[in-house]
Amino acid sequence: MKRSMLITVLAVGAIVPMALLAISINENKAEQKALSTVPPIKKLESRSSEWGKHYQRQYDSYRQTRKSDKIVDMLADYPALVVMWAGYGFSKDYNAPRGHFYILEDNINTLRTGGPVDAMTGPMPTACWTCKSPDVPRLIDKIGELDYFTGKWARHGSEIANPVGCADCHDNETMKLTITREFLKRGLDAEGSLKAADATHQDMRTLVCAQCHSEYYFKKTEWKDKNGEKKIAGVVTFPWDNGFSVEAMEKYYDDRSFVDWTHKVSKTPMLKAQHPGYEIYKTGAHGLNNVGCADCHMPYIREGGVKYSSHDVSSPLDHMANTCLNCHSEDEKTLKDRVARKLERKTELSKTAMDVIARAHLEAGKAWELGATESEMKDILQDIRHAQWRWDYSIASHGSFFHAPEETLRILGSAINKGGEARIKLRAVLAKYNAGDYAAPDFSTKEMAQAVIGLPYEKLVDEKKTFLNGLRKEWVEQQKQKGLYDPQAWEGMVLNTSYAPAE
Repeated sequence: MKRSMLITVLAVGAIVPMALLAISINENKAEQKALSTVPPIKKLESRSSEWGKHYQRQYDSYRQTRKSDKIVDMLADYPALVVMWAGYGFSKDYNAPRGHFYILEDNINTLRTGGPVDAMTGPMPTACWTCKSPDVPRLIDKIGELDYFTGKWARHGSEIANPVGCADCHDNETMKLTITREFLKRGLDAEGSLKAADATHQDMRTLVCAQCHSEYYFKKTEWKDKNGEKKIAGVVTFPWDNGFSVEAMEKYYDDRSFVDWTHKVSKTPMLKAQHPGYEIYKTGAHGLNNVGCADCHMPYIREGGVKYSSHDVSSPLDHMANTCLNCHSEDEKTLKDRVARKLERKTELSKTAMDVIARAHLEAGKAWELGATESEMKDILQDIRHAQWRWDYSIASHGSFFHAPEETLRILGSAINKGGEARIKLRAVLAKYNAGDYAAPDFSTKEMAQAVIGLPYEKLVDEKKTFLNGLRKEWVEQQKQKGLYDPQAWEGMVLNTSYAPAE
């Protein structure tokens, strides 16, 4: 081969890869530019598929949360819960949380929201929609916060059409993370350590989650509608004025004599912890080092030259190469084994606490039955209230054993102590009324526990099925007429509950 021909071949061999590389770089730059160019999305657009037209990778990863579809009946696994929640909705139905894809469907299906027959019936207030849908900030923007928080849950059935999605966390004009629920801003400002206005981008990677993964209650708030009619709203409120600790919030509630419900058996003025993930996270190693929720639950993924945050919100243990192993030097098995040991310890103490507290409720019920006085029972009921609040707080965020294992175990220990103190005092009261040897009835299965508290389970199931086959279907038709219903949000959805097999 002539020298000129050889030079030509080598030159072409070098130029072609370089040209392909340049094309690839230009394509990646074009894609990155497209990603950074904010497309026109209307304000508070609640249909996530509309956002997905422009952010396909993020939307596709969000839809992966539909794989977390298994129903785990926690009442069947831990029957003591039925006794502990006697007189409250959770004694009817309580399942382990599933993926964001199912969050609205599960809220609609649970026995806790009952079987309303119209907008004025049912056991739950409108606030029970608040953390389930981007239609909530849209609706609040439309009718006002106080109006939204007034009335029964069924009142907004035709308006709440889409599960948690893009508009819950992102500004439609800038795509920046944003707080879409004003009650979080009020809670942060009341606590004071981080004012909402001072939040950085890294702070926001946690705060958008804290809008819902936090402890709250429905604060009764009087207001007047446009006709001057007096109404009462149950406004979601964070009890953070005294701080984030379980004791600080306990004091907040006690100082206001706040009661979520009165226990059906023990007559204890009860507190129900919601899901204080943010508060417990703040006390653990990750929170103290400003590792955000999104760092672990929504890790960055790189595809070619494109880097984006996965919206398949799930356990960090499912994606350890992109989460834990970015910071921890141990191997995957070592880390998983450590987490498993933490979970075992939490579960052991939680079971002990549940048994102690459930028996305290039943023993208190027996004391009342025998004629115990309010003065004899006052301190006992306070111990039961505090014991169950602390137990509930320590487990209701589900990931507490991972976020802050030491704090979780400390709180569980105090719950057991409080429950034990209540039972010691109860034994003296029972002895006074010649029942010192009283033994609580068997509540070792869900069915037995529900019988002990007199729960009409089959009636509740029948009412729910009537609702699902009637009013619920009417809501869907109304949502379609209003242009709210997003078929993609329900594509692949399978009815799956603890009280009926999948259909």
